[in-house]
Amino acid sequence: MNTLNELKCTFPARSENESFARTMVCAFAAQLDPTVEELADLRTAVSEAVTNCIVHAYRGSDAGTVTVTVRLLPDGVIYVRIADKGCGIADIPQAMTPLYSSAPAEERAGLGFTVMQSFTDRLTVTSKPDRGTTVTMRKKLTHGTDEAAGGRS
Repeated sequence: MNTLNELKCTFPARSENESFARTMVCAFAAQLDPTVEELADLRTAVSEAVTNCIVHAYRGSDAGTVTVTVRLLPDGVIYVRIADKGCGIADIPQAMTPLYSSAPAEERAGLGFTVMQSFTDRLTVTSKPDRGTTVTMRKKLTHGTDEAAGGRS
């Protein structure tokens, strides 16, 4: 993977850091001069992934951490990896089923992965029980493709 630029940040799994994560990723993506719609899509996908870490991986405790890695790849592609070291997911296909929630008593919609899939070009989820989960997303930002190849004009 040819990385043109990269940012990595680790922060406590606290709900107030969700907005920080989505803002950080969008600020990094701004170097591609994306459209408002592209930024909104990216913002929503990151928000869902980080919220899943905070709510599910650590069961609402702020004792864990979330690591966000953002890479600018050739052809205007943004790569985002969001990882935790929480409880993990035993059955990924089930967790990715629309309307499934591991916390139904909390009145969760169970649409987090569905939302992430709808706002990105590629979504990959890996997980091991008691070891954590990693969500990897890719999105091509078409508006800034020319700038990604050789800098701003």
